[in-house]
Amino acid sequence: MASLRPLMIALVLSLLSSAGWSLSLTEDQQKKLQAARQEMGLKEGEPFKRHICLWDISGTSGPVFNGATDLRLDLLRYDIDISLEAFTNEGVMVASLKNGHCDAALMSGFRARQFNRFTGTIDAIGGLSNLDHMKTLLRTLAHPNLDKYMVSNKYQTLAVAPAGAAYLFVDDKRMNSLAQAAGKKVAVLDFDPGQSKLVTHIGAAAVSTNLATAPNLFNNGTVNILPAPLIAYEVLELYKGMEPDGGIVNYPIVQLTAQLIAHTDKFPPAIASLIRDVAADSFTSIQTALQKEADKIPEHWWIEVSSQNQMEYDDMMRAARLKLRETGYYDGTMLSIMKRIRCSEDPQRPECSQESE
Repeated sequence: MASLRPLMIALVLSLLSSAGWSLSLTEDQQKKLQAARQEMGLKEGEPFKRHICLWDISGTSGPVFNGATDLRLDLLRYDIDISLEAFTNEGVMVASLKNGHCDAALMSGFRARQFNRFTGTIDAIGGLSNLDHMKTLLRTLAHPNLDKYMVSNKYQTLAVAPAGAAYLFVDDKRMNSLAQAAGKKVAVLDFDPGQSKLVTHIGAAAVSTNLATAPNLFNNGTVNILPAPLIAYEVLELYKGMEPDGGIVNYPIVQLTAQLIAHTDKFPPAIASLIRDVAADSFTSIQTALQKEADKIPEHWWIEVSSQNQMEYDDMMRAARLKLRETGYYDGTMLSIMKRIRCSEDPQRPECSQESE
């Protein structure tokens, strides 16, 4: 139900770029890189070259491409030479990855699901409750024992980065429970059938839209509910759609991600494992950037949710996850890992005594 995922990824990377985030390998990581280079047969000073594609709505003048350009300069210090190409259309970029034009491509977790169902399931509705859960998961994924799950036939996930939690932006503060959402219009992506199923499950009406038009549909009153990350509040002026009686339901429904998907034969296991390790180290910088944006939201917009209604949300999202797992949409192993993370923080959750996930 996160209608603005790819756009939010661009905004998050823009924040990192403006904050001056850069790459610096630890001594241990440099040793791993050297070992990987030797395994590949690269000579001293011989660069490891690959072509990386990026989704950026502003093309080569956009925040994602510019941030990646800075990162490219950092990588040159370690004899890693990546060429970059910006795509204004994420779907076209995905096609370019498939036809071999791109060695790897940075995309939304939603799009990544078609290449690796395991990591593509991280964005499952209600899978992770907060950023601390995400931090634990990313550290878990960096462990070598899980490397086999990062590879799916000819593709592999090189890195996963958090892009913030999605919340429900609504035009009526009374919508603090699932019952209140019945009969309302909810924006859903036109290329994600899973979103429509979730919306109709709670008795609401799914309004098919796309990334370009979704914010306007909410701001002009065409839809009553728009799932989006908090960073969208200011940048996309979503306060216009909430005025005068709306707000943001203070309960995250999904943790969004950006994922770097690559051709398996282009990145040997040692290099891929190192990239995942380095990516996990960037969590604190991203978390700080996301929190800074969240703090900009005035307190009066928040709609508090009672403990009973939170349980209803949890039950609904859990039922949706299980149903989508049965259809093959979500990966069961990833769902189990995320459940263990949720229950390690709060063992009293009702789901923790059940074995169905």
